[in-house]
Amino acid sequence: MTQQYNQPERELAWDDEIVQDGSGFVQLKPGDYQFTVTNFERARHTPNPQNPGKLPACNKAVITLQIETAEGIAQLTHNLFLHTSTEGMLSAFFGAIGQKKHGEPLRMNWNTVIGSKGVARIGKRKGTGQYADREYDDVKSMIYADDVDWTKVLNGNGPGTPAYQQTSQQPTYQPQAPGQQPYQQPQTPQQPTGQSTWSGF
Repeated sequence: MTQQYNQPERELAWDDEIVQDGSGFVQLKPGDYQFTVTNFERARHTPNPQNPGKLPACNKAVITLQIETAEGIAQLTHNLFLHTSTEGMLSAFFGAIGQKKHGEPLRMNWNTVIGSKGVARIGKRKGTGQYADREYDDVKSMIYADDVDWTKVLNGNGPGTPAYQQTSQQPTYQPQAPGQQPYQQPQTPQQPTGQSTWSGF
C-alpha cells in the first residue's frame, strides 16, 4: 500500500489514534488501463443448475487487479477459467503480463503472476438481481504487451510503468569473459579518479 503522510506502515494498537479516511470508490471510464496483479486465488467454477450456461465445471483463477488513476485506486476481480473453450483468454492474460508471445506455447506458471503488470481494456457491465440498476467496471479484454498503444493507456504516464516495458529498454545480456564480474544494472558514470579497469561499452 502507499505510505500516507510520509509515515512508515506499522501495526496499530487497539487504542491508537486514527486520522486517514477510507479512499472513495473509484469508477473508471471505459478505456485501456495499466494494472498490477495484487492477488490470485485458485477456485472452482460450478455451473448453476437452473442456468448452467455453456461452460462446464472447471478450475478457475480469481485474479485481483489494481489500477492506479489520478482519482484514486480501483480494484477489479477477474475470473480466468481453465478450460479449452476459454484458452484464448488465458493466453491474452499471460500475454498482457509479458509472459507469452503471439503464437508461442506457454506452460502457465501461476506462482509468478502476483506483482505482474499489464494493460487491460476496461468497460462496464450491468448488475443483476437487486443491483440491476447499477453499472460496474469490468475487464473486457487483456492486451498483449507487444500490442499496447501507450498513447491510449489512460493511466500510462504515471509511475509504475510495466516491468516488460522497462526491461525492453535495458541493455541485452552479454556473455561474461573469464574473470569478469556478473552483469549489473548500469549506474550513472562517475568522474575517473585514477586508472580505469574497463573502457566502457
